[in-house]
Amino acid sequence: MKLNLKRLMLSGLAASALLGSLSACAPLVVGSALMSGLVAIDRRTTGTQIEDEGIELRTAQGLRQNLSDAAHVNVTSYNRKVLLTGEVSSAAEKERAERLAKSQENVSAVVNDLAIEPASSLTQRSKDAITTGQIKALMVDAKDLQSYAFKVITERGIVYLMGRVTPREAQRATEIASSGGVSGVVKVVRVFDTITEEELKRISAQPLSPQAQPKI
Repeated sequence: MKLNLKRLMLSGLAASALLGSLSACAPLVVGSALMSGLVAIDRRTTGTQIEDEGIELRTAQGLRQNLSDAAHVNVTSYNRKVLLTGEVSSAAEKERAERLAKSQENVSAVVNDLAIEPASSLTQRSKDAITTGQIKALMVDAKDLQSYAFKVITERGIVYLMGRVTPREAQRATEIASSGGVSGVVKVVRVFDTITEEELKRISAQPLSPQAQPKI
């Protein structure tokens, strides 16, 4: 039986997100992880991917040291743009989190969507992880999208979409996330870096490295 490689990888990501969301001991969460084989098909350069991982780790560590224990903050960096989601106890904490993220090396911009309210429940976080997995699966099924080009984050039913995509891809992904039949989606927030169709053709024409070739 032939297995869909992308589905397997996305299932693994969804499972990891669900397990992470259920841990009460990790209020600060790093948004992504480097996976062998995914580096070469990402639209970011390998160097940028590594920088994004470093930005996430350093920012999460700094927030853990400088925010209250009640804070629940997710840090996601894509193409050096940092997205902060979750909940903090005050406007001062929200501002502190943004300042710390902006101070990290290589950060080009910070999107601060932290809510000033009590931390979300484990039940809500598990629902968010399931929503993320369902949207990723719909993107895999979509024949007119390259699903690996998108990063999906869900927080309290709010779906955040990140990636280097064309306006056409951005619109299609938004339609899938908002109208694809996934329950519990409150709204969709787009945090894209826009590229042209010509840039996409150049990126798509680049050959995969041997370790990134799908093995069935």
